Amino acid sequence: MKQKVIEMILKMDLKSIETQLALQCAPFLTGLKVSNLLAIPADMENTAMDMLKNTGISFFRMIKTDKKVVILLFRRKQLESYLYRKDVKEILKSEGYVELQIGYVLYMFSKRYQDYICGNGKFPHEIGLILGYPAEDVKGFIDNNGRNFLYTGYWKVYKDVDNKIKLFEKFKTAEELLIRLLSSGMDMEYIIKACSTGKFQSCVYSI
Repeated sequence: MKQKVIEMILKMDLKSIETQLALQCAPFLTGLKVSNLLAIPADMENTAMDMLKNTGISFFRMIKTDKKVVILLFRRKQLESYLYRKDVKEILKSEGYVELQIGYVLYMFSKRYQDYICGNGKFPHEIGLILGYPAEDVKGFIDNNGRNFLYTGYWKVYKDVDNKIKLFEKFKTAEELLIRLLSSGMDMEYIIKACSTGKFQSCVYSI
C-alpha cells in the first residue's frame, strides 16, 4: 500500500464501519470477489446492516460474541454460481456437505466455523470456497495441509501464480481506491451503490 494511502488511513476513524468496510472488504465491494468476511465490534452490527440495505449485498452472520461479530457479505447469484461449479462441488462433497444449496452450505459452514472458534472442532478448510477463492488453490491447501504453496498473498497459491499476483494487485488497488474516496468525503453508501453499477471498474480492472 502506498505511503500516501497509509497516511490517509492513520487520519481516519478506524472504529467506524465505513473505514472497516474499506479496509476489509474493498475487493468484494468493487466486484473482484463474490464474498468477504467482515469482523467488527458486536455493537456495530446493526449499523453495518442498515448501511448495506438496498445495495444488492446479502449478509449471513457467522458468529457473534459479546465483543465481536463476523458477517459474511456476498452477492447471492454470484456466490451461488460459484458454489455450483463442478470443481467447487467436488471439494464441498469431499468435506462432508451432502447438500449444495447456498442456505445449507452457509448454515453448515457457520456451525463448523463457530465450533472451530470456540475450540470444539477442526479448522474448516472450505472457508476458501465460501470466500470465492479459486478451487485449485483451496484443493491445493487441503491436499498439502497448507504447505508447499508457490506464493502467498490474500491466500496461498498452488497454481497459476502469475495471474494470481495480478489479481492481488487489483485487490490492493481496490483498497487504495476506497480509502481515497472515503478520505475525500464521499459517503460509503454511495460508494457501495456506485461500485455495484460498475462506476469504478476502470480504476480497478485496468491493471
